[in-house]
Amino acid sequence: MELVNDKYPSRTDGLEQILPREEPIVAGNARKTGGPLTVAQLNSYEEDGFLFLDSFYDEESVATLHEEAERLRVYEKVRQSELAVTEPTSGETRSIFAVQTVSDLFSKLSRDSRLLDIVRHLLGTEVYLHQTRLNLKPGFRGKEFYWHSDFETWHTEDGMPEMRAISCSIALTDNYDFNGPLMLLPGSHKYFCQCAELTPDNHYQQSLKKQDFGVPSDEQMKWLTDQGGIAIPKGAAGSVLLFDSNTMHGSNSNITPYPRRNALFVYNSMDNALEEPYAAEHRRPWYLGNRSPEALIPVDFNAEIKKSGSVSD
Repeated sequence: MELVNDKYPSRTDGLEQILPREEPIVAGNARKTGGPLTVAQLNSYEEDGFLFLDSFYDEESVATLHEEAERLRVYEKVRQSELAVTEPTSGETRSIFAVQTVSDLFSKLSRDSRLLDIVRHLLGTEVYLHQTRLNLKPGFRGKEFYWHSDFETWHTEDGMPEMRAISCSIALTDNYDFNGPLMLLPGSHKYFCQCAELTPDNHYQQSLKKQDFGVPSDEQMKWLTDQGGIAIPKGAAGSVLLFDSNTMHGSNSNITPYPRRNALFVYNSMDNALEEPYAAEHRRPWYLGNRSPEALIPVDFNAEIKKSGSVSD
């Protein structure tokens, strides 16, 4: 399927190239209006395509979040639902999508006023949740996930028009450099890697476990890595990593005893609602691409969690 006025064509059956980004990375008035991020932080995000905020949540909040993640990991009703993705070999729960629909705690976390203030500062608009999930990479046999730009998938398979979304990853376990942490290519968000192969039908059913389509070629990866190298943000549980929708990233397998778990919320601009897929025959399911955008109403997450000790159902 080919749509008119596609600024970022991809999966074009043979053609691959590196295209310049057209959207601003930081909202034009972000440095003038003031907000939760300093000018230095805004500049760092604009240059690198990500921002790491160490110890953003305290130990008490993280403990409650981790307990809830563990409950969901083994909750059979969730494991047997369409929201759960299992490891391709071990069968352990790898991801739980639309986590805000199965947990009041993570629903409130996704609307934490401190997070929303940051992403609205960067994007300059109100935001909604495009996608959410728990990532539960187990120890010993947690599989790798190959290099990719989320925007390339969200554009081709969901119909996201522009690079105006931000992923927010909240660490529920300590991030080491040896337990399969996220790796990012600084500066890669300034370029779009057009991929060659066409999208298979119902590609999401396979790509959520192992992505082979919509990934950069070896030559593209080498060029991007030569520009800015590879970064591995590390920190204690409770740290927050914000990264641009087009930042190239991936992770190694985890053969250590230490699992890597995080909650991930994708905030999209209300001005960037999904259209029809740009390079796929069918829309992906609702839990991968939200087509009913509603601007998020902030909550005081810290107050909620301190008030009751837990805000989970």
